Amino acid sequence: MMNGREYIESLRKYRPVVYFMGRKIQSVADDPVTAPHVNAAALTYELAHDPRYEDVMTATSHLTGEKINRFTHIHQSTEDLVKKVRMMRLLGQKTGSCFQRCVGLDAINAVYITSYDVDEKYKTDYHERVREYVKYVQKKDLMVAGAMTDVKGDRSLRPHEQADKDLYVRVVEKREDGIVVRGAKAHITGAVNSHEILVLPTRAMSEKDKDYAVAFAVPVDAEGVKMIFGRQTNDTRRLDGEIDCGNAKYATVGGEALIIFEDVFVPWDRVFMCGEYDFSAELVEIFATFHRQNYGGCKVGVADVLIGAAASVAECNGVAEASHVVDKITEMIHLAETCWCCSLACSYEGFKTPSGAYMPNQLLANVTKLNITRLPYEWSRLAQDIAGGIIATMPSEKDYANPETRKLIEKYLKGVANVPTEERMRLIRLVENLSIGAELPESMHGAGSPQAQKIMILRRSNLEMKKELAKIIAGILPDDNYRKIRG
Repeated sequence: MMNGREYIESLRKYRPVVYFMGRKIQSVADDPVTAPHVNAAALTYELAHDPRYEDVMTATSHLTGEKINRFTHIHQSTEDLVKKVRMMRLLGQKTGSCFQRCVGLDAINAVYITSYDVDEKYKTDYHERVREYVKYVQKKDLMVAGAMTDVKGDRSLRPHEQADKDLYVRVVEKREDGIVVRGAKAHITGAVNSHEILVLPTRAMSEKDKDYAVAFAVPVDAEGVKMIFGRQTNDTRRLDGEIDCGNAKYATVGGEALIIFEDVFVPWDRVFMCGEYDFSAELVEIFATFHRQNYGGCKVGVADVLIGAAASVAECNGVAEASHVVDKITEMIHLAETCWCCSLACSYEGFKTPSGAYMPNQLLANVTKLNITRLPYEWSRLAQDIAGGIIATMPSEKDYANPETRKLIEKYLKGVANVPTEERMRLIRLVENLSIGAELPESMHGAGSPQAQKIMILRRSNLEMKKELAKIIAGILPDDNYRKIRG
């Protein structure tokens, strides 16, 4: 297993084509825009070597018997599923940010399960390819970017109906030694600082869409792969100094990128689905279940940081004991722990698939994520309320560094007398970063929009059974148990 420093050094050996703000990034490990995202991912490597966190950060590979980073593990029990979300919360607490590796973890588990099912029906050898690929990822301790979301074009049209056929990633050529793919994937977390990209279909496909029913893996610097790093709220503040960033070490969310595949060649041993359109929906649902499971872990870990920041700002302002502040802090804790309960529940209610790998309860995983589309907005609102309007009006770090204005800021931004002004400023910026920045849109749309979760909740809720229960109690349908006990 790599440690954090070794991970950063490994990135310098890759040459991905990455653009940001009209320029080409030469080294994602060293560029000031991408380095904080690299630091967050590096912590997933570093903590795996810390004896305090070894139990949640590492696992034993069922493929090799070797000790591996849990971010490369295929879940073998409900205990693995629980340790996964415990790992997520831990890393959210340690980074106050997205640490990016969960998407790749969910992608390899989803393709592992689905490839087994495809092989059972079509007698293909995808599952063995996936097993070999996972062993390679585990041995090298690679970071994999899971790439599912297509750019989609006209949402009212299916992939094959689009005016531009490349608006969903598709196979444009099949060769004896592999396939050639073209298209783009959007919003891909951690893409620029990963080693590998694992591409999955984004929706259920029809027979006419079979060229789009494709899953494969390529290195981030494969020929024809280009990435455009996305803008984030206040992203250029990291170029101005440390305080104004709020979280200068680890950035904010996951450093998402638009990935373009311009006739990229993929050898057959890295192709895990190619035309089996009838399994695309299964692959999407399994991936979504894994990814939605996560959010009561990682977002709650970040919420722990925000709760601590809000409570600390209240102390700086001299209002920590005010009853309304205590009530708001308590409500923030309640909201966060509610989401945590959901992640634990869907993990403990997980089950073994025919492949031997375990996955979470689909209904409860979707409940987890639907709560995350709502409750972080409320705990962020409460944090803003506690911190006050200064989170939107505080002078810049450059003004604080300017000798002509520093004394004025020191004097007039003072809170309670025994707390340094700079400490109060740092905490205010952290509240701003976590409650106003890109974290909230990611809570809404990461792992799918609220409507996607509602569809799955209704589909998995067994509504007919609930209607039957009601009709039995109402006396519309016979109650056999009642007859037995009453005679």
